[in-house]
Amino acid sequence: MSFSALQKCRIFSGNALKILAAVLMAIDHIGAIFYPTSHFILRKIGRLSFPVFAFFIAEGCRYTKNKAKHFSVLAGLAIVCEIVVRIAVPSNQMASVLVTFSLSVILIYALQAFKKALFENDKAWKTALFGAAFLGGISLCYLLCSYTELDYGFWGVMTPVFASLLDVRSIPAPSLLQKADCLPARVLCIVPCLFLLVETSYFPALQWYAFLAIPFLLLYNGQKGKWKMKYFFYIFYPAHLALLYGIFYFFFQ
Repeated sequence: MSFSALQKCRIFSGNALKILAAVLMAIDHIGAIFYPTSHFILRKIGRLSFPVFAFFIAEGCRYTKNKAKHFSVLAGLAIVCEIVVRIAVPSNQMASVLVTFSLSVILIYALQAFKKALFENDKAWKTALFGAAFLGGISLCYLLCSYTELDYGFWGVMTPVFASLLDVRSIPAPSLLQKADCLPARVLCIVPCLFLLVETSYFPALQWYAFLAIPFLLLYNGQKGKWKMKYFFYIFYPAHLALLYGIFYFFFQ
């Protein structure tokens, strides 16, 4: 298949893929909240949502012009989501995936700073400092995930980080690395994390279905889409949880 033919196959904008992931995530949570011991097909369908959102967390870090605002919005919504879940399910001790992704964003920004210092031949001490910050951040995340319950755990944190490994578009990296910074390579970078998620999951038989998201990501056309939906996807997570828990407690309890 020629390159131009391959490009024509990429039919999904970022918005289209994230809408699909949001719908699948809502189906997953309907299964988790209303049918926790049955209807596992709903949970299987929902497994496709995480790789899509993880990939676009990396894409968001790749293109954002305001890192502080980007992180602040995500972290702020993570706090809102924690409040919603703690009120609805006081016994739930697992932090939401927004907390997971907030940690991912910190690591990605540390990695970006390290790559920039390394490939721009910055001062050795600065390169070493950013490298140590990145590795130290990974170590702290690993310790945090070892002693707390975090949605998708350590390898959930690392999935967007792996998706951003080849992000060198804005720095003078070697030409071979520049050529490797392409959609298929960035998507395939998350595959090792998906395998490790299966190995560390409480429900490995369900987690295998996450791999079905890979073909959809490979059809991403690199465009945002016509509508400005950035904040919709940020707000959707806590909003749909609040709605589902509200329906459950008012009509099923």
